Amino acid sequence: MEESQSLRSLFASAKDAKTALESRGDTNTESYRDAVNAAIAKFHECQRQVSILSLFSSNESLDDVSTGDIQYMTLEYHLAELTQRGPTADREATLRRALEQYETFITRLDEYELLSAGDKKLFEQYMANSSTFTLAPLNDAAARRDIKVRRFREEKELKQKLEYLARNEARLQSDDDDTRRLYLAELQLYIHQSFQALDLLIQELSMLSTMRNAPTPTQMTPDDPRQRTSLGGANYSDRLDPSLSQLLGRGRGGPILNSKGKPMQPFTLLDRRTQLQQGVFRSGHNLPTMTIEEYLEEEHRRGNVLQGGEQSGMKPEVDEDDLDKADEETMKARAWDEYVEANPKGSGNTLNRG
Repeated sequence: MEESQSLRSLFASAKDAKTALESRGDTNTESYRDAVNAAIAKFHECQRQVSILSLFSSNESLDDVSTGDIQYMTLEYHLAELTQRGPTADREATLRRALEQYETFITRLDEYELLSAGDKKLFEQYMANSSTFTLAPLNDAAARRDIKVRRFREEKELKQKLEYLARNEARLQSDDDDTRRLYLAELQLYIHQSFQALDLLIQELSMLSTMRNAPTPTQMTPDDPRQRTSLGGANYSDRLDPSLSQLLGRGRGGPILNSKGKPMQPFTLLDRRTQLQQGVFRSGHNLPTMTIEEYLEEEHRRGNVLQGGEQSGMKPEVDEDDLDKADEETMKARAWDEYVEANPKGSGNTLNRG
């Protein structure tokens, strides 16, 4: 009895420590991490005492468990929530430890037949392949939204039921049946939240795995279409005028000698000092190396200049010295004026006349 009383007070202290963490905002501080580790240590001690007392067994039913011991079925749920808030040096390992705690929690409740038909089906899906478990297909946004709304309503109803049962503490202390209903309602709420947590944790693990296995950036492969090897290799440029380095090198590129020492292009032996002297009086910017006519000729050769065009909307100009043509245009203008005068605007519309 003394051992059980110690477990009861330790469990209450651990829950109070966990509740205090939920209202703190300094989640990135050392003191917060110390508080999380202290709360985890208290729940682990509760687990040790539950194991020593052999409070639960897979061979017994829920009716064999005393009302006061039902609350200790939530130990693994509290540990799973706290584990997620622990140190994040190895986030993937932290998430896997949390998954193990959730799995242990749901497994024990399944042994005592506390899972509903829907929750039992979800747990079977998780145990069949935990790495692909999800509450709704990720590629079906409508179905995922509907399930999210439905589970939100279910969780709200469970919380309202729990608040109603816990409203009168004095009655709970004297009525064993009400206390038992309170603990069972708390378990149902935690089951519901556990499956939601499993869905989110597995999604995060999948993203972490994808990031870990992502290929590292490498140099561009030769068959990359952005590397225009067919137009001059790595040194290709769209510029028509050579760069300053090419001008100093007289426009030549590539190795002068091959692997056997044979010259591959004409060259002149110059020391560094001579090369610098040649560039002393050179402008600080690249000067034009071709005229506008040469540039346009080069653009024509490359096919970058559009030719021709639509000419139908352009009226030919009348030669003022062509008297016959001028008289013809004058007669056309007079004929048009006479036609417009004889046929005023709207005279042909007889449909709407009374």
